[in-house]
Amino acid sequence: MALPQPRVCVTGGGGFIASWLIKLLLSRGYTVHASLRDPCDPKNAHLMQLDKARENLHLFKADVLDCETLTPAIEGCRGIFHLATPVPEHKIVDPEREVLDPAVKGTLNVLKICSTLKVHKVVVMSSNAAVTSNPNWPQDRPKDESCWSDKEFCEEKEDWYSVAKLVAEQEALEYAEENGLNVVTLCPPYVFGPLLQSTVNTSSKLLIYIIKGGPDVMTNRLWDIVDVRDVADALLILYEKSESSGRYICSPNLICTRDLVDLLKKMFPKYHYIDEIVDADHGAAPLSCQKLRDLDWEPRKLEETLTDSVESYEKAGLLQDVAGDPCRLPSLIRMWL
Repeated sequence: MALPQPRVCVTGGGGFIASWLIKLLLSRGYTVHASLRDPCDPKNAHLMQLDKARENLHLFKADVLDCETLTPAIEGCRGIFHLATPVPEHKIVDPEREVLDPAVKGTLNVLKICSTLKVHKVVVMSSNAAVTSNPNWPQDRPKDESCWSDKEFCEEKEDWYSVAKLVAEQEALEYAEENGLNVVTLCPPYVFGPLLQSTVNTSSKLLIYIIKGGPDVMTNRLWDIVDVRDVADALLILYEKSESSGRYICSPNLICTRDLVDLLKKMFPKYHYIDEIVDADHGAAPLSCQKLRDLDWEPRKLEETLTDSVESYEKAGLLQDVAGDPCRLPSLIRMWL
């Protein structure tokens, strides 16, 4: 009989990626602590419906800015997956309160508690936003883990989400080095795939908008895309592989807007799709996820991700037109067009 896996904690457990990670952890025999701002919120009801959740999933009411509530969720856990971070839907008005404090202070709070409780390993979710916004990177050289977004460039654009992810990841790695804590970070791009939760995450809203269309004009820019299930796999690989260290990019698919629309039309011809795509410069350097592939990470094909995404949206009724309520892109994505 196989021995049970160690106890681990997932912060922000109700989110899109976190839900799939928890599902994966439970399937592998882990006991999971999930921290949530409100475990009783109906949007988190799907968690206790996952296989083995009744026996091995424990929900904790916690706020990453409140160490007293966060400590019980982490206590007794050998590993931590820190995924809790805000992804604002609307234009950011108060950067400190809306994104910087939760991302940066929240991450440091988690790490300090992990140091005190002698947690074995911490996997921190970062983002491509901490990698790609670097105008000085040579366009003929793929961006790897040595590439960091330019903080001043992001601040000038008022791209506060990228600033928050950049600073939080840098602080996490610096804290790890200074305090002897085992920390690795993962930087995913736009994340598609089937939904487990009842709410719709920001990346999925991008794909839904491309399918349904609306008043927002899109450029023919390049999109880095990964499947949510592959992100969950990557997080677990980074936790379980003793040789993992530093940061990791997980961006296996790169496609421009027009090619993405053409691919979707072939797969699902019945939808309207966006019909106005403005030409854009494709000069950005591609991303390399070879470091993660070297740990035997094998992502899905983009076609499988798109198929499963659209079928999930159909099942949830998300592709139906609603009179008087046109589909819109989240403000965060409009900023990057």
